[in-house]
Amino acid sequence: MSTVIGVVGGGIVGLSVAYKLQLKYPGCKVLLFEKEQDIGQHQSGRNSGVLHCGLYYEPGSLKAQLAVSGIRQMTAFCRAHDIDHEICGKVVVATDERECGFLKSLYNRGNANGLAGLKYLSQEELKEREPYVAAKESLLVPEEGIVDYKAVMHCLKNLILTRNGEIYTGLEIKEAIERSNKIILSNEEKTWELDYVVSCAGLHSDRVFQRFTGEQRPLRIVPFRGEYMMLKPEAKHLVNHLVYPVPDPEFPFLGVHFTRMMSGAREVGPNAVFALKREGYTNKQFSLKDTLDAVTYKGFVSFLVKNFSFSLGEFYSSVSPGIFLKKAKKMIPDVELSHFTSGTAGVRAQAMDNTGKLIMDFRIIRKGRQVHVLNAPSPGATASLAIADYVLDTYLS
Repeated sequence: MSTVIGVVGGGIVGLSVAYKLQLKYPGCKVLLFEKEQDIGQHQSGRNSGVLHCGLYYEPGSLKAQLAVSGIRQMTAFCRAHDIDHEICGKVVVATDERECGFLKSLYNRGNANGLAGLKYLSQEELKEREPYVAAKESLLVPEEGIVDYKAVMHCLKNLILTRNGEIYTGLEIKEAIERSNKIILSNEEKTWELDYVVSCAGLHSDRVFQRFTGEQRPLRIVPFRGEYMMLKPEAKHLVNHLVYPVPDPEFPFLGVHFTRMMSGAREVGPNAVFALKREGYTNKQFSLKDTLDAVTYKGFVSFLVKNFSFSLGEFYSSVSPGIFLKKAKKMIPDVELSHFTSGTAGVRAQAMDNTGKLIMDFRIIRKGRQVHVLNAPSPGATASLAIADYVLDTYLS
């Protein structure tokens, strides 16, 4: 393919697409555009660094297919490039009869998705693995792990540049115009003539779609901030690996969980609070444009009406440390507020349709010479290399 292809967005999905384009089409010239001063400044660089293997996702869905392929590709990539990672396994914890039913569904779903080694733990096995975890039932997911995604992204960046790709940072593409079998990108100062463009714009994917195509957005990105706490060094012994609650199947959020990170630190969280800014990492950051874009969307209003108690509970967990602690104590009763120190925060780009339904699966659309990755939240980082393959094989073959 003797062509020029642009990739808009320098998160892990955009970097993976650019990297895979170079591998599949060695003659292709790849240009990557990122509006921030460096790559991976938002979702990709602000997650908990977990490798998800496909436990939660509807069998047959894109998420299920690409998470299973993605974790295997990601671990192979890390091995090949000496990037810190560890397949340490995860324990999913059910604390009452209702959650035990959800756990059984997860077990069946994981088996349907091809996960290996799923196993219910006896109380003795659980105590050996996680001495401080209390559970009515627990499920071991041995294929899950942890990774340094920032190191992955910087490795991808270097590989792209080594293969004669171009990466423009601090540059936001404002316009795309299709003309004479080409697509012209512009940032108001300079233009680039390309054969195709792939948008991996994350938190702004819907707006970029509208700006580039001139069409109405087929969905709306609603930002949910996830806030984390960290365990102080003297409390790190409370968790050895990854400990997750059984998630509510109605929502794509995984609940407050405990994560051992590659640094050895222990992270606790996140909640899922409506953010007043798409890139708002504290409750003091506000954008009138972003807030109005969400609250005037009939889908978001419908979501709030249908899920008021959930939304209120997540809000309280943000402003009340006690509520956050209560969620953590369900799994590890010995944890106390004195064990916590403040942590990081990320914002999840959650796609929503106009009925208020959260779009659970990945969503990718092609329009003319444009491919738009509209929805790629968790496990988007784990699945990024597989998402790139899917984009190339399905839309750019």
